[in-house]
Amino acid sequence: MSTESKPGALVIIGGAEDRDGDCIVLREFVRAAGGVNARIAVMTAATSLPKEVGEDYIRVFERLGAASVDAIHTEHRDDSEREASIRIVEEATGIFFTGGDQSRIVDFIRGTSLDKVIHKRHQQGTVIGGTSAGAAMMPDEMIVGGASVANPSVDAVSMGPGMGFLPGIVIDQHFAQRGRLGRLLAALVLQPAVLGLGIDEDTGIIVNGDEFEVVGQGSVTVVDETTATHNNLEGLLKDEPIALCGVKLHILPHGYRFNLKTHQPLV
Repeated sequence: MSTESKPGALVIIGGAEDRDGDCIVLREFVRAAGGVNARIAVMTAATSLPKEVGEDYIRVFERLGAASVDAIHTEHRDDSEREASIRIVEEATGIFFTGGDQSRIVDFIRGTSLDKVIHKRHQQGTVIGGTSAGAAMMPDEMIVGGASVANPSVDAVSMGPGMGFLPGIVIDQHFAQRGRLGRLLAALVLQPAVLGLGIDEDTGIIVNGDEFEVVGQGSVTVVDETTATHNNLEGLLKDEPIALCGVKLHILPHGYRFNLKTHQPLV
């Protein structure tokens, strides 16, 4: 009988999730992290208001019934070496990254002792969640910024290293609300990722193994670039429009699932 642990779920939220009403998306994060037995670490690295944002999520997660909630503030890279923070993560069943600027998460945490223990705990079964910037940082290569455009171009998006929880995928957040399809398409052409996920506000995906399920009020747009038959990237100047042919698109609302290995929606 195998005693190998299974990586924990990923709960990836498109931002602006409900924190005062039914909290459908955050409720599923707490449930995945152990429900009333959940021990949650709130990572505030992305925000410039760590105390206020941390207290807000502590309030929500405690209201939903988590057994314990602690905020970990990393306003400088040295903060990610603190023993107290590492101990909180070691005991956490759920680790949640708030919104803000995803570059701050990478700058302050990636490659530190705190990063190593977060990845170790995830491999041991701890759930990793994140909203907005905390969603964008999930892949190995993340969207750092760019314009909300309908038509993709080379300068529509800027990319950088992410935190590597969901490799081979590109994630964009606030998707329908900020018209980011062009930005996501540009990111897929410029990076070796094979799938792009555009997640609407107050909407999330729960990733377990090779599948994810959509939860929340909006939809998730899945862009499958593996079916593409042509692009004009070679020789293109940065402000010129990208041509992209043969890409497959899926729009998935609450309750729909998708297989990340077969690239097929599960209806």
